[in-house]
Amino acid sequence: MTGGGRGEPEGSASLGRTEPGKAVAIELKGVNKSFGPVQANRDIDLVIPEGSIHGIIGENGAGKSTLMNILYGFYQADSGTINVDGTQVDIRTPEDAIRAGVGMVHQHFMLVEPFTVLENLLLGAEGGFTLEAGIEKAREEIIALERDYGLEVDLDAKIADLPVGVQQRVEILKALFRGARILILDEPTGVLTPQEADDLFRILDNLKAQGRTVLLITHKLREIMAATDNVSVMRQGQMVAHRKTAETSTEELAELMVGRKVLLRVDKSIAHPGEDVLAVRDLSVRDQAGVQRVKAVSFNVRKGEIVGIAGVAGNGQSFLLEALTGIRGFEAGSISIAGRPLPGAPQGRPESLGHVPEDRLRMGLIRGFPAHENAILGHHDEDAYCKRGFLQRLGIIGTTKDWMKSYDVRPDNPSLKAAAFSGGNQQKLVLAREMEHDPVLLVVGQPTRGVDIGAIEFIHKRLIAMRDEGKAVLLVSVELDEILSLADRILVMFDGHFTGELEASEADERKIGLLMAGVTDKAA
Repeated sequence: MTGGGRGEPEGSASLGRTEPGKAVAIELKGVNKSFGPVQANRDIDLVIPEGSIHGIIGENGAGKSTLMNILYGFYQADSGTINVDGTQVDIRTPEDAIRAGVGMVHQHFMLVEPFTVLENLLLGAEGGFTLEAGIEKAREEIIALERDYGLEVDLDAKIADLPVGVQQRVEILKALFRGARILILDEPTGVLTPQEADDLFRILDNLKAQGRTVLLITHKLREIMAATDNVSVMRQGQMVAHRKTAETSTEELAELMVGRKVLLRVDKSIAHPGEDVLAVRDLSVRDQAGVQRVKAVSFNVRKGEIVGIAGVAGNGQSFLLEALTGIRGFEAGSISIAGRPLPGAPQGRPESLGHVPEDRLRMGLIRGFPAHENAILGHHDEDAYCKRGFLQRLGIIGTTKDWMKSYDVRPDNPSLKAAAFSGGNQQKLVLAREMEHDPVLLVVGQPTRGVDIGAIEFIHKRLIAMRDEGKAVLLVSVELDEILSLADRILVMFDGHFTGELEASEADERKIGLLMAGVTDKAA
């Protein structure tokens, strides 16, 4: 198989030709897609055998999501053909895709929370005028699907009452109920605990055993290695490699994605913590509706250590970060930074605190501002940047240029607007601003969310270097590998409170995963 007219990379799996007797589920030939001057997909050829689990990986902007959206009918290719089960099809809408037997489970689930499981499965397929008869027939079909694929779900439960992992089962059931023989899963483990992810992989194996075909889109190389039969690598809109998963490694795949060798492990020495920098006692925080999101939590972060907070998104981490950084008030308890207590009411960022927010676009940058203005946000009135009420623009541009070189921000042009940079380079710009102002405490939320694997390597090195300089770092991440790699101590958050604390030396995925699901030693 060729990709981008470059010929098949040396040593790649020969996925352009399936094994003798093996049917082809999907074949893409010469697929091209441009958005204005940007060519997102270039001469894409891809063959996916029937009854296999096929991974598609690539950095942000590599074109993998565009390609899947073409296959599912959200976009239409500018040129090229799509064959499903050996027949050329014209997929212009998701309805066309479903008719062709292609289903998709999105990263953010498309479910109506107040409805029951059965009602969600029937939306759009209610069975005409004889609704009651249609519902009973559908219930029988769905129960059979559950039994065949190991997808047991209470059909009368409300979606809002179900754990995230079970909601994902509902999405898979919905696609199967609509006749999907080919299933696309986009970043399917982003909101799952490790145990839920293992359960998902068991379900995918069941689908494969029953002859279904799965396309797995993920940035987690460990999951590619654990779950797939074959993997295709995209870079800059082209297919650059195809491998049989059993014949490759995470190191090789990372190098293929980035175009250079990447250090996947974090090299760090043993931490030597000092005195407390952050002390939190019995902290409680409510949301706008008065619901308690953080429930009497207590912890500390010391000089020279990284404390990681693990947990599935939505368990109070965001509210905790907002309270610590002065964005949100708190109703009870206390927060002290470098011995100075914070007031309970919102008052803006405390002194000597650096904050890399979870959402860089909503809270970390102003997209329409140039990089040099973003580089001083929150510090613009300091003497280094402002004299007699006027910004010292030349000095700011020079300082930003130095930071961009030091933090490998590309392109290193301080006059470009933030919107012109990729996600990874936007993140490095935020990190440069927060680290270079010499905080005693750095609070980092999701440091590598939506960041390319090469930038992840760089960001991790910077966080370790800051720890080694004697700074205190509080890290909140839903990426369990990241927590295990960086943190010296790990706190696990579930439903607004901490279910456990582990030293890095005693932590593993199983222990953390149970705590993420709310299973403490006492409960077990």
